[in-house]
Amino acid sequence: MTKRTWMGVVPALVLALGASVSACGGDDSGSKSGAKTPEDVFSAAQARLTVTPGVNLTLETKDLPEGINGIQKAEGTATDAPAFEGSLTVTLSGQAFEVPVVGVDDLVCAQIPLTPGWSDVDPADYGAPDPAGFLSPDNGFAAILGAATDLEKNESIRGGADNNEILTKYTGTVPGEVVAKVIPGASGDFGLTAQITDDDELRELALTGVFYPDADANTYTVGFDDYGTTKDIQAPCDPV
Repeated sequence: MTKRTWMGVVPALVLALGASVSACGGDDSGSKSGAKTPEDVFSAAQARLTVTPGVNLTLETKDLPEGINGIQKAEGTATDAPAFEGSLTVTLSGQAFEVPVVGVDDLVCAQIPLTPGWSDVDPADYGAPDPAGFLSPDNGFAAILGAATDLEKNESIRGGADNNEILTKYTGTVPGEVVAKVIPGASGDFGLTAQITDDDELRELALTGVFYPDADANTYTVGFDDYGTTKDIQAPCDPV
């Protein structure tokens, strides 16, 4: 090949190489743009929580403000009936009481300490939520996921019963009026931290803000497990 011919080939090779690199860059950009955004993940987790027939659920705070009558802990099975069967630990006048609770539709039955049998109660009187609504698409934890804004993806960690799940952490904010549908009295914006599996299952949700009027902020952490749980829950009391 003559020098003149070689000099003509070099620019053509450079142009071809540049086009190839550009094409690769375009594919990479498309791949990144196709990745799930935090909003996509929350939408999928919301849908997953909405369609499941039931989950085992725990709710707990370790910093309930002093002097507040409110819920300290809840654990049990929530279904889409809607229903809940489990227990609530409430703090009244500085003392904690664990109360067996069954909620079906709008009826909440509880075994009140020192009171025989089951009683029809209004959980708001104890600063507690209606547990039957935990899986409500409009008034439960799914609604909180749907109302979350300013979402950011954080690190991934291992978790689950046998530490065999990959959980990705997300942070965001949610309005108090949405949180109040789950825990009465909530007001102002709330900080939110969620842990979500690769299968779009919400595994843990932490909410920090003012849950009780004229009280300091505190954090409730909610755990979700055993998606797909089914349970026939019947109310053990009659409405008053």
